[in-house]
Amino acid sequence: MTKQEKQTIKEKIENDICILTEQIGDLEEKVKPISPDCGLGRLTRLEAMGEQHVNNKVLDEARVRLTRLNNALQRIDKPMFGICIECEESIGVGRMSVRPESVRCVECAN
Repeated sequence: MTKQEKQTIKEKIENDICILTEQIGDLEEKVKPISPDCGLGRLTRLEAMGEQHVNNKVLDEARVRLTRLNNALQRIDKPMFGICIECEESIGVGRMSVRPESVRCVECAN
């Protein structure tokens, strides 16, 4: 992987971290508990609780990806960045551009 490709991937990681941090902030607001004295009807309250459950799942996934992106940012200058942890072959630049936190090539990921 060339220095220019690593720089492009580093910028993508930093951009993704900024976007995820904003999304996590928004999601944390959406998953706050619904107070029982809220003037919602029973069905509307159940819908809100269902939506809250979905938002909790999305929030968990966003936090995991944020951690992986931060780890990738710390590894980017190391020689093993972009090398599959299983087969030790180079991970394609296309894959790293889309999912810069990847630690496995497409074949090993499957």
